[in-house]
Amino acid sequence: MCLHIDKELPEKWHEECGVFGVVAPGFEVARLTYFGLFALQHRGQESAGIVVQTDKHVTCHKDMGLVTQAFNEKLLSMMHGYAAIGHVRYSTTGSSIVRNAQPIEAKGKRHIFLAHNGNLVNSTALRNKYENKGISFSSTTDSEIMAEIIADSDTGNVEKAIIECMEVARGAFSMVIMAEGRIFALRDPHGIRPLCLGKLNNSGWVVASETCALDIVGADFFRDVAPGELVEITATEVKTIHCVESPRCATCIFEFIYFARPDSYLLDRCLYRVRESMGQILAREAPADADVVISVPDSGTPAAIGYAKESGIPFQEGLIKNRYIGRTFIQPDQRIRAMGIKMKLNPLRDTIEGKRIVIVDDSIVRGTTSSKIIQLLRDSGAKEVHMRVSSPPVKNSCFYGIDTATASDLIANSRTVEQIREIIKPDTLKYLSIDGLVEATGLTPDNFCLACFNNDYPISIPRQLDLTKMALENHDEVALAKAT
Repeated sequence: MCLHIDKELPEKWHEECGVFGVVAPGFEVARLTYFGLFALQHRGQESAGIVVQTDKHVTCHKDMGLVTQAFNEKLLSMMHGYAAIGHVRYSTTGSSIVRNAQPIEAKGKRHIFLAHNGNLVNSTALRNKYENKGISFSSTTDSEIMAEIIADSDTGNVEKAIIECMEVARGAFSMVIMAEGRIFALRDPHGIRPLCLGKLNNSGWVVASETCALDIVGADFFRDVAPGELVEITATEVKTIHCVESPRCATCIFEFIYFARPDSYLLDRCLYRVRESMGQILAREAPADADVVISVPDSGTPAAIGYAKESGIPFQEGLIKNRYIGRTFIQPDQRIRAMGIKMKLNPLRDTIEGKRIVIVDDSIVRGTTSSKIIQLLRDSGAKEVHMRVSSPPVKNSCFYGIDTATASDLIANSRTVEQIREIIKPDTLKYLSIDGLVEATGLTPDNFCLACFNNDYPISIPRQLDLTKMALENHDEVALAKAT
């Protein structure tokens, strides 16, 4: 099991999951799925799983930790078949334990495996409904609820069972499903979480959360799975078998800001270029008189480069990131833990000392890390520190598949920008506007969910979900106790 260095609330929001699927007879599909998940590792580091389909049976393996920790050469060499699905997970609903690892297996009137990215907002009502029908759950995830709906459905075939699930589930769900020797992929009617299709050497098809996973296995991008669309994937074609009416596209804007890899494409946009544009617009909206622009690596780097280009202030590396932090099996002792931010970032004093610094980050959630970084720059001799953020203030919680703090834990929830500045202590603090953020994408506000900034949720949130994360965690543990 991969141990995290602490259990504090996250300074950065985390996306819940990454999903991958492939149908390619003649290929080593388990190995392709392994590398696809490796490309999606940023979307979840708690567990990984792969299911492989042969003509006669399925082989499943899942474990805690990174993809490289959950799988090895011996395991992959024994997983033969013509199709596979895989999953990497970061928990938002459900505890971080192996029984919650995916793909989820469900056996009822039919046998299925399901890998899910997103979060349902009506999971409590659905769980109660199906528990009353006599179904017991072995995990605390909303993904298992959807798997059981499909497996237990009285409809005549698996396609109709999946459609039934699509029609009762409310929230964010991009999924790949293995059932009856076939692979299906679907996306919720708002398209909150991404899902794309790729063609593999004219002899197979791939589905993945991001285009970067297509690149690593040599697949060419074909198209996105449309919001509300259900497709069946075979070796020769991708066939649409159902579409739920889409009220409007509401892709999570944080996919553009932070979650997706910068080398991925989403809504026909290169995310690196969008993030660079965010920095350019930020420089126009919030100029600073400074000597050098630096970033909070790595996620703040494209915007910092954009800010430097637009402002004419040179960009330099000022903070060196330890990219292996949080991936160790060894817990740091208290003396090392007390070093805090120095475990993750080390200042390059030659860039910082005596300089007026513009530091660019993609977002501020709680402000704890930001204040430590600013102090680190001052301790390294920075003459001035001007913080610029390439997204608007994060004021509201997310219920669609992000590991978010409660609204009261968000530093911008009830504070002005000046009050935030007084807490984290830069000389100046400026955020990108919502209009500037949307402008950077080249799209319109109707394409996105912006609820974390403006409280306009595209899918209404049931009252019982509008609780603290602690209450939700308590609910998970109670549900787990019942299941065991």
